[in-house]
This record gives sequence, C-alpha cells and structure tokens, in this order.
Amino acid sequence: MTKIGFIGMGNMGYAMLNGLLKVHDKSELLFTDISESRRQQITIETGVKAVESNPECVNNVKYVVLAVKPQFYPDVIKSIKYVLKSEHVLISIAPGITIADLKKELGEDKRIVRAMPNTPALLGMGMTGVAFNAEDFSLEEREVIDDFFTSFGKYEKVDEKLMSAVTCASGSSPAYVYMFIEAMADSVVKYGMPRDKAYSFVAQTVKGAAEMVIKTGAHPAKLKDDVCSPGGTTIAGVGALERWGFRNSIIKATDACYKKSEKLD
Repeated sequence: MTKIGFIGMGNMGYAMLNGLLKVHDKSELLFTDISESRRQQITIETGVKAVESNPECVNNVKYVVLAVKPQFYPDVIKSIKYVLKSEHVLISIAPGITIADLKKELGEDKRIVRAMPNTPALLGMGMTGVAFNAEDFSLEEREVIDDFFTSFGKYEKVDEKLMSAVTCASGSSPAYVYMFIEAMADSVVKYGMPRDKAYSFVAQTVKGAAEMVIKTGAHPAKLKDDVCSPGGTTIAGVGALERWGFRNSIIKATDACYKKSEKLD
C-alpha cells in the first residue's frame, strides 16, 4: 500500500513532495488535487501517481498530508470524514487550525500531527515546526514522522501553542528574505553592478551569514559586531538601518503575521 498521500498540490505540497522523492521511491507516494491539469502536470514532472478524489487518496495510504489552504479545509474534511480511520496518521500544515479543531470534526480517535513547513523544502532546506502527542503514535510511526520531515530539511518539535510563532519565524519569513535580497540587489544596481551579479553576491551572502549563525552558535549580535569596524563602512550602514527602522519593520511584520495566523484559528 502507498505510504504517504497528499491532498492538495500547491506550492507547499509540491515542495514537500519533491523533498520526499529524494528519500522515497515514487511508488510509495500518491497525491490528488482539485485541478485535473495540475494532477497531470505533477505526474509528468515527478512520476508520482495521481488519483481523482480525496477519499481515493485516503483509502490508499496510511499517512495523509492535508496540503490545502485553511479556507478549503471544511470541504476537504467533509470529503474524508468517513474514510479516515484511527489507523491513519493525518499531517496538517494549515496555520490557525488546531489539532483539537480537527479532532472535533473528524473524531477524537483520529491521530494528528500539526506542522508548519516552508518553501525551501523544495531544495531539501526547509524548516518545519511540528506538534503532536507522541503517546498517540507507535515507535515505528514516530520514526516515519521523523523521516517525513527530515526528508525536506530540518524540523523542531514544539508545543502546539507556539505554532503561530513558528509561522512567523519560518513559515512566512522566506518572503521577507526575498524582499531583502531584492532590495539589496537594487541598491547596488544603482551604483552600476549588473543585476545578475548583484543577486549572486547578495544571495550567497545571506546564505553564508545564515550558516555562520547555525554553525558557530554565536549570538547574531556578536557576529554583527565582528563585521563592524570602528568608524567603518558597515557601522555606517547599520546606523542607517537603525535610523530608518529596520528592526522595527521586522517586528511589525511579525506582529501582523501572528495576528493573521491567530485569526485563522
């Protein structure tokens, strides 16, 4: 029997599916999507079999990934409510929809993992927050859950009450990073650097700086101070960022993201 099935194949579902293909044979995977053309396209690109309906997908897998937007959950839940068994493992990636919400609709005996991945999963570099009650799952099932989330990056198990914060920290924030890269590239294109080189310089710098935080374990403020020579160019730029509200803009963006995530609850 196919092990893992996806309901929904948007950007996030597609990213996770591609990550899984690095460690799973395509015969172990299955998906469905409301769009027939999308189903055909993904099967051509990945070789993964598509089925036409949500119940058919659930009936052929043990692990069910709900990879649709929150506004579509009521219809999806209705379509799988009577085919989803207690033997299934349901993985939900929708912001604002709690495990309790899903159990209320699907039954208290249902076993649910709530997660918030991000789109770098497409390259196997995702970061996912995961919440579930370990006692609900066997050792083998917990190993599959671990394998699932590590197949497309890293993950951290968190208390479910922190999932909206996870949405802010990693789920939505890649968009801010892309905006920073674009703005930084624009700023040097203004001084004559070709755009392709500007993107290359800035993107590699962001990647390298992130690795410095991860690999050294040093506080970001310490790493920032190491770049800022007294009276130098970097501290002049840092001063301008502070003057124009760089930190405050990031905090305000997180506040807006958190508020929206909680409203989806």
